[in-house]
Amino acid sequence: MTRTRRTSPPTAPYTPQGIHVPLITPFTADDEVASDALEALAHEVLDAGATGIVALGTTGEPAALDEAERDLVTEVCARVCRERGAALTVGAGASGTRAAEESLGRLKRWPEVRAALVTVPAFVRPAAAGVLAHFERLARVSPVPLIVYHVPYRTGQPLDAALLREIGALPGVAGVKYAVGALDGEAVALLGDLPDGFAVLAGDDAFLSPLLALGAAGGVLASAHLATARFTELAAAWRAGDTDRARALGHALARLSATLFAEPNPSVTKGVLYAQGRIPSPAVRLPLLPAGTESVAAAVRELAHLT
Repeated sequence: MTRTRRTSPPTAPYTPQGIHVPLITPFTADDEVASDALEALAHEVLDAGATGIVALGTTGEPAALDEAERDLVTEVCARVCRERGAALTVGAGASGTRAAEESLGRLKRWPEVRAALVTVPAFVRPAAAGVLAHFERLARVSPVPLIVYHVPYRTGQPLDAALLREIGALPGVAGVKYAVGALDGEAVALLGDLPDGFAVLAGDDAFLSPLLALGAAGGVLASAHLATARFTELAAAWRAGDTDRARALGHALARLSATLFAEPNPSVTKGVLYAQGRIPSPAVRLPLLPAGTESVAAAVRELAHLT
């Protein structure tokens, strides 16, 4: 298969769009990072039309990796994106602002990184002004633009549309991965009045289609490891105004996503990738456990309806 290289002006402001796949970290049977399998997965999702990949997102189990493993994952993904001219986003940040600065500073080692995916400070629960000051500081010192990862059911810190709008207006903030576990009124309000150059990316896989319908620029979707071309087709259908096709495909992909999240992510996705022969082991690291056989089988059945 001929692989194409996408190019973009290196000095152009970065506004994320399209489908980005937050890659799993595959492991060998001996619990080592399977770097060859990771590289192959990166190429496969780009071949299928993904705009970019995300290294060290939640799906990649970064908390279960040591520093050398995190660097290895980033290096593999950077090499693929350099070869392909694709967008690379890397998960970075921390609950403390100084620690987040250090995490972002490490990204200078990889010039291929286009953006950093940075969570809202978790567990600390700062006031809204503190959250704004946190991102203001990080945007000022980060070597790459920030994509705010808004996932309150993990961080314990919900943000309203007004605060997200303030954060989105900061120089150096390119977008938000919006993953609140629902299609809520704040999403409608935010998408109805976005700051210039600030993109909303769907972060809850099952809500990709309605968020695209409301004007989201794309998504960061673990489910897009599988049926990648269908997810990119869905985004294209909404952009083209093909609502009949978009609605039908959106419902089908939401059903697939529901099966893939039947157990804690990324266990079911890894089980399906292993069943397909794309990774050498379905293993996840504690405190996660491998997916049950029925969960994997249900996802495989749902996937078969799409092909």
